[in-house]
Amino acid sequence: MNYFSSDFKLGILGGGQLGKMLLFDTRKFDIQTYVLDPSDEAPSKFACNKFFQGDLMDYETVYNFGKQVDVLTFEIELVNLEALTQLENEGLKIYPSPKTLKGIQNKGIQKQFYADHAIPTAPFERFENLDGLKAKIQNLKLPFVWKCTEFGYDGNGVKVIRQVSDLDSLPNVECIAETMIPFKNELAVIVCRNPSGEIKTYPVVEMEFHPEANQVEYVICPARIDEKVAEKARAIALNVSEKFDHVGLLAVEMFQTNDDAILVNEVAPRPHNSGHYSIEASYTSQFENHLRAILDLPLGNTDSKVAGIMVNLVGAEGFSGDVVYENIETILRWNGVTPHIYGKRQTRPFRKMGHVTIVNEDMTEARRIAEDVKNTIKVISN
Repeated sequence: MNYFSSDFKLGILGGGQLGKMLLFDTRKFDIQTYVLDPSDEAPSKFACNKFFQGDLMDYETVYNFGKQVDVLTFEIELVNLEALTQLENEGLKIYPSPKTLKGIQNKGIQKQFYADHAIPTAPFERFENLDGLKAKIQNLKLPFVWKCTEFGYDGNGVKVIRQVSDLDSLPNVECIAETMIPFKNELAVIVCRNPSGEIKTYPVVEMEFHPEANQVEYVICPARIDEKVAEKARAIALNVSEKFDHVGLLAVEMFQTNDDAILVNEVAPRPHNSGHYSIEASYTSQFENHLRAILDLPLGNTDSKVAGIMVNLVGAEGFSGDVVYENIETILRWNGVTPHIYGKRQTRPFRKMGHVTIVNEDMTEARRIAEDVKNTIKVISN
């Protein structure tokens, strides 16, 4: 199939910032793109060939959108699986496949998948709802991590339960209770695989989280860990990819425990926040490699050219409304600093509004500049 400067149409479910950054590479290659998103102000709207507004969980909307394209992918997991399955049965190429997505979309099913396939993960229990968890609270060791199994994102749907009263404000939905594991580092490995079976991993990255919002503040590549631990993390990520039989990108988030064991936390079958550094720091960005993978093209070099650190730009606490990026002119004067603004006009506390990549041959210097970026630029409102 001729993908470039032709009538070929790539469909993307979801039009957020991940779609917008993916579209940069589709435009580089001159690939026609159709995007479906519920918001008329989706960041991807202005970068695709055709934009459709609609509910990603609605069967008819997703099915009818899929009938217009030659290959379908997504930048968010919360899409209608029944529609995707029907489209695949009718011959549409969908990557990652509905089968892969089904094993990931629900965190309870995802955790059970790890247990069934001997993939190391923290011990857990599944509950039909919060009432079921409360009925067995005496069997659970405090503290533990509560997670809703569906519709959680960016720290939402996750809470550390230190005392029984912490459950009072939680929704009565399907959930899991996960043993709280002491760990040294939170790591991630992005695996890239095409339908022909070519597979590559990006270097292990280290993630530093905001203590209150449970969001990634910094992504550091390469991770500041022992090489043997890095090799173990990449091997486990490859095993997870093989078991899910995924095509495209698979971001595998992990814990490095105090005794250097690696436990899988969760995965995302798409471009991921932990790979944004790759736009500036890698030979081939995660977005270009996702595109190469789903079109069954040769995968690009995943090595880093220089050390890279990504700083998330999120809405400042106490500000909601029309967004203003304060002091962005200051950081633009600094060498190796590149801001990415996602195109969301409205800010609110902790909403992801952009990121900044810092590249430098010296990791220590890159981390210092990242701290300066974090302390300088503010995402506020009028």
